[in-house]
Amino acid sequence: MTDCKHKQPFGDRLSIALKKFETPLCVGIDPHISLMPEFFKSPNRKQQIEKIKSFSLSCIDAAQNRVPAIKPQVALFEKFGPEGMEVLQQIGKNASSAGLLTIMDAKRGDIGSTSAAYADAWLGENAAFYCDALTVNPFLGLDTLEPFIEKAIRGNNGLFILLKTSNPGSSDLQELCYQNKPIYQHLANRLSPIINLHNGKTGWSSIGVVVGATNPSEASFLRGALPSCPFLIPGFGAQGADASMALCGLKYSTEQKIYQGGIINSSRDITFGKKVTDSKTIAEYVSSLILNIESSKRELKSK
Repeated sequence: MTDCKHKQPFGDRLSIALKKFETPLCVGIDPHISLMPEFFKSPNRKQQIEKIKSFSLSCIDAAQNRVPAIKPQVALFEKFGPEGMEVLQQIGKNASSAGLLTIMDAKRGDIGSTSAAYADAWLGENAAFYCDALTVNPFLGLDTLEPFIEKAIRGNNGLFILLKTSNPGSSDLQELCYQNKPIYQHLANRLSPIINLHNGKTGWSSIGVVVGATNPSEASFLRGALPSCPFLIPGFGAQGADASMALCGLKYSTEQKIYQGGIINSSRDITFGKKVTDSKTIAEYVSSLILNIESSKRELKSK
């Protein structure tokens, strides 16, 4: 018996969505209260959670029919306790109804039964939190990924494994050399057979990796090393990477005139970008979000 809540593997669903929307853009949902328009703020905790819910669902409304995916940052909901996690549950349900893929950015990772419990919480038909894919941390060892991989494949979910991230401190460990190669390249080599084992009918795997946009030469190398692997690419926009940098890890189909092989996340440039902070109503906010989404899409398409 399988634990399948989706009819197709995640890698295939992502590939189909990229073709449908003709953009690799992903809208990050990061509810930084200090950056929100004033009407989304409240000194009352209960009211603030409701406003975070309105903010998040507005992001979904703007993203619907425009991009293939959203990426909520789990920590920014978790800090509000059970009520914040209830908002996260609602985001997953609404995004699914809106035809959006949901990548929950939780970066989970632990050993043994603890990993299995995390996997049960996020992946499969009976998961407490709906998502299409989950970010996970491999740096406790590849055995810690096994419960996540098993659960994801059974449920036709996806994973994005941290590999080469976009933060400045990523070089502290990820670029340390062993046997004349940086650690992230060793990790890519170890992940390669696992990724290839789960390729779908489109040729894309359901096991992906996180590769930052701020290091395009590394992204290009990793694309060559992991040809069937979807990349989740943070760092576009506010973190300093432009469109040409962010696209280095993707494959361009000259026949279809689209990018395949992953998604490029943008959070602050869309949800807190131009004119957004001046919004006075939800309708104005959604309209501003749509303008920012379309601007980011054009920037990615022009390269």
